[in-house]
Amino acid sequence: QVQLVESGGGSVQTGGSLRLSCAISGNTDCVGWSRQVPGKARLLVASLGTGYGYPYYADSVKGRFTISQDNAKNTMFLQMNNLKPEDTAMYYCAARAWGHCRVDSDMDYWGKGTLVTVSS
Repeated sequence: QVQLVESGGGSVQTGGSLRLSCAISGNTDCVGWSRQVPGKARLLVASLGTGYGYPYYADSVKGRFTISQDNAKNTMFLQMNNLKPEDTAMYYCAARAWGHCRVDSDMDYWGKGTLVTVSS
């Protein structure tokens, strides 16, 4: 069983930075970060897997967000720079036991989320 626990959310002003962390237990093949605003679907914004095409970034965060893992793959990070009000959302750590992950529906597991608020 995979368990995911996020930390690092908070409130910042436009242009600021935050670093999210996710503690991962269990075996995973692909991990990532999704975000959701009320009334809208949860969307994958970044992922790390094996093979071609990783790291993956959604166009809305490309060049501003960086996803990474520690060497033991026990912790995953999302460094978010130049934050914008439209980045305000609940951010979820997500993982897939086996296979690729390029959309949120590819994932098998999600954490409880951490809130990021960006004020103008």
